[in-house]
Amino acid sequence: MAQKLVIDPVTRVEGHGKVTIHLDDENNVKDAFFHIVEFRGFERFIQGHPYWEAPVLVQRLCGICPVSHHLAAAKAIDQIVGIDPENLPPTATKLRRMLHYAQVLQSHALHFFYLASPDLLFGLDAPYEKRNVMQVAIENKDLAHKGIVMRKFGQELIKALAGKKIHGITAVPGGVHKTFTQQEREYFLNGKEVPSIDTIIDWSQEVLEFIKDYHLQNHKWLDTFAKYPSGHLGLVTPDGDLDLYNGMLRAIDYEGKETLMIKDTEYANYFSEDVKPWSFLKFPYLKDLGRESGWNRVGPLARINVCKRIDTPLAEIERKQLKGYTEGKPNNMTMHTHWARLIEILHCAEKIRLLLHDDSIMGDDLRAEGVQRNEGIGIIEAPRGTLIHHYLVNDNGRIERCNLIVSTTHNNEAMNRAVKWVAEKELSGKKEITEPMLNQVEVAIRAYDPCLSCATHSLGQMPLKIELFNHEGNIVDTRYKG
Repeated sequence: MAQKLVIDPVTRVEGHGKVTIHLDDENNVKDAFFHIVEFRGFERFIQGHPYWEAPVLVQRLCGICPVSHHLAAAKAIDQIVGIDPENLPPTATKLRRMLHYAQVLQSHALHFFYLASPDLLFGLDAPYEKRNVMQVAIENKDLAHKGIVMRKFGQELIKALAGKKIHGITAVPGGVHKTFTQQEREYFLNGKEVPSIDTIIDWSQEVLEFIKDYHLQNHKWLDTFAKYPSGHLGLVTPDGDLDLYNGMLRAIDYEGKETLMIKDTEYANYFSEDVKPWSFLKFPYLKDLGRESGWNRVGPLARINVCKRIDTPLAEIERKQLKGYTEGKPNNMTMHTHWARLIEILHCAEKIRLLLHDDSIMGDDLRAEGVQRNEGIGIIEAPRGTLIHHYLVNDNGRIERCNLIVSTTHNNEAMNRAVKWVAEKELSGKKEITEPMLNQVEVAIRAYDPCLSCATHSLGQMPLKIELFNHEGNIVDTRYKG
């Protein structure tokens, strides 16, 4: 009979997931699957709505990354009203970019300080009741304080631009609906009510020193845990610089060979999506490489791998150090994603500082108009990775088709391989699932900062379920987290 163990607090991932592990007749791991068991129906029920509603509707996909969906949809709708990115008014572009950098900064801070740091600080085998941000605050007050306040800074900037911290509105077809004021700018520069942007940059550098020191002391497990070869995908400028908001789609294989360099609007010609009966989440891959070889990781580590430079000086210094760790070769070490994530926090803070000192963010040229089209594609680098919104509309302006490839979808194959890696290392030859093994599965998944169903969830309703199958296909053990 299957055993059940209920563990609280809930697992530190956003969404509902299940893991099944299959054994052969010698109790060695035969296969492992990471199931996404919730259905995301936005692609269907957005049909029939006017195109201008899309940026408002789709951000309800998620309470964690609504800004990302809002802006990806807005970029697509710009094209439908006849405005390509280079024709958007400069003030509108800069305000959207500042909103995007604020979102990436606050989301990365949320993930690293709240969700990932307990594993790093307390270890994989620490008691589960200790692995939470409250214990981080007790044992490393300074680190927790910086993380909480850095996230607050990003949220406050989102609120100033969008009206609300969650599900606000900045972008409208062809631009933005409001400018930035001198009072709002001073709020983020003077450091009176929130730390100044200069302080955020200083703290970002301090946290990077923390993670580099941590790597020096723990490189043996960080360099090997859930390490496997993969492709990497992200947006870059035509010259290869990192660009989180707009650019070319570039992919490389695990050795660094370029496998893709295209205009983002051409993505549909190069990507396909596989489906499996055991998950609602699809498996994207490059058509010319095929399903087995054409999948890519996305997110902070992938972006560091595919870009040739970061155009902000402090983050570029940090990028070179991370690239130096692998002697310039692609980094396929899953746990190094946290290091890359902190580099992006610094990059976003530098970008925000540049924009706050740019007088044109207070301009009044906010919208452009063009000739309506029937198709729009918007791609940005969300905190978790490459996010694609693709819309087809009829002549009456109603959405007829919507295709969304969210960041976690790109990472689906990578997360499945991570789960299998842990299962093979920790379960082969054993019949019992231990709590530390459960946590290692989570640590591997959590490195990708997944939004499993890309939807808003109720607090306390986010379980991870693991089932252990014997060689006859019978469940021999079941464990829950949450």
